[in-house]
Amino acid sequence: MSNQIHQTAEVPHELGNKRLDQVAAQLFPDFSRSRLQQWIKEGQLTVDGDVWRGRDKLVGGETLTLETELEAEGDWQPEDIPLDIIYEDDHILVINKPAGLVVHPAAGNQTGTLLNALLHHDPELANIPRAGIVHRLDKDTTGLMVVAKTLKAQGHLVAQLQDRSMGREYEAVVQGVMTGGGTVDQPIGRHGTQRTKMAVNPLGKDAITHYRVLHKFPTHTYIRCKLETGRTHQIRVHMAHIAHPLVGDAAYAGRTRLTKGITPELRNTLQQFRRQALHARQLGLIHPASEEYCEWEVELPEDFEQLLDVLAFDEEEHHAGF
Repeated sequence: MSNQIHQTAEVPHELGNKRLDQVAAQLFPDFSRSRLQQWIKEGQLTVDGDVWRGRDKLVGGETLTLETELEAEGDWQPEDIPLDIIYEDDHILVINKPAGLVVHPAAGNQTGTLLNALLHHDPELANIPRAGIVHRLDKDTTGLMVVAKTLKAQGHLVAQLQDRSMGREYEAVVQGVMTGGGTVDQPIGRHGTQRTKMAVNPLGKDAITHYRVLHKFPTHTYIRCKLETGRTHQIRVHMAHIAHPLVGDAAYAGRTRLTKGITPELRNTLQQFRRQALHARQLGLIHPASEEYCEWEVELPEDFEQLLDVLAFDEEEHHAGF
């Protein structure tokens, strides 16, 4: 893949009297607005060969020329970290993320991340912002993620996330017995005092989680959640908000609740379950090249399956009068 870009487009007259940056976003949809604005500033996107400002208005009939070279973003290093690839073509990559894998380098996690693994798997991803990562899963959340392999695919996927057309369903085990399914429609923002946490906050961004009950155990509930929005820690925050925090969620559940009357096996399993019981089970999207609807589903990881098995055993013992 060449990193050189040379594209031209004639401004249609119906786009006359609009700003250059607005018109550029329509005529060069493969690139993000922020990237186009940067290229305008740097004189790499010109109007009839001249450098204009992004706010300058066009008349119509001008020729926009984009001549630039994609540069690797960040100084992240490729690392040979195994990836569980569910699907891959020239445009997208779908992976099944394991627990314990941080998605993106940050303070304290500069190496050993999914991004480092992606750069090793496909070095060309260095030319895509964030190596093609368009959405994230928390370090200890497992399951499906899609990665863009081209700028066009990235723009397409980001648009689907923004217009909420990308379907993402998760499975979780929460504390307590739910009466039934429902919807949590509560805005989420940064926690007022604990900066690493999120919280329901009236000044936060809108966040909507739909959930339905898959199985009620005597002391816990196995649920499926469908996201309408993709806020940081959304399911974890919303479930804690309705007093059903996720099993193993140290940040939002506090200390593990050990209800009286549970079997020793369940008590031990809950104490040993060191991550939030949350798995991105299903992913559905419009393919950025074929424009066909695609859907993937992955099985629960072993520790999650074991948790359900022990909960089922506890339920049997409960009914038998343990």
